[in-house]
Amino acid sequence: MSGRRPLVAGNWKMNGTRENLAEIEALKAGLGDSSCDVAICPPATLITEAVARTGGSQLMIGGQDCHAEANGAHTGDLAAEMIADAGGALVIVGHSERRADHGESDALVRAKAEAGWRAGLLVILCIGETEAEYRAGETLAVIDRQLAGSVPNGATPGNLVIAYEPVWAIGTGLTPSNDDIQASHAHIRQRLVARFGQGGVAIRVLYGGSVKPANAGEILPLPDVDGALVGGASLKAADFLAIVAAA
Repeated sequence: MSGRRPLVAGNWKMNGTRENLAEIEALKAGLGDSSCDVAICPPATLITEAVARTGGSQLMIGGQDCHAEANGAHTGDLAAEMIADAGGALVIVGHSERRADHGESDALVRAKAEAGWRAGLLVILCIGETEAEYRAGETLAVIDRQLAGSVPNGATPGNLVIAYEPVWAIGTGLTPSNDDIQASHAHIRQRLVARFGQGGVAIRVLYGGSVKPANAGEILPLPDVDGALVGGASLKAADFLAIVAAA
């Protein structure tokens, strides 16, 4: 990993009520002094209490999305500043479910990333191709387009993490071959270096898409994979800790 500290982040999506905070407590207890960064992004309703329950540990808590503006007449939306005020340390932007279900464009994702930076949050920015794009051989073209359109100027290893998630692998149990994953990550690395110079060498690139204990041991050691963005397997501390161990 060329000195890049791994990051394993869990995205709970629209799952979890107060009773599920016990899983976060179990995760905190099981981490010990992990050699990688670890984060959970629960529903917004749980951020404040999750932060309270993880105090004094290395476990970071973040948000799953944010609005581009700091405040205003945006009913139901959440500003990056609100996530930070609740104690959050990071925010996910551009997840494929937001891009597909809510029609989010690269330009909007870019604005949300800038909002995260404005609030002092680490931004995990998601990119990835659909099944149709994959079958058409357009994976690298999609990566190029989304990186160019979604990633703002000023990216550094301290404020940005890229998460490559093939849309067709999210929640399906399907994963690309290890060679395909490494090739996509190496391509992302090349584009980051071309744009950001030495800073691009150190920006972490995570893999996401049906990551679970059974395949983490094969995916996470790949040379240009710097950790994982985990969905369903992050809901249970035991499963998530197994993935952290693989990192």
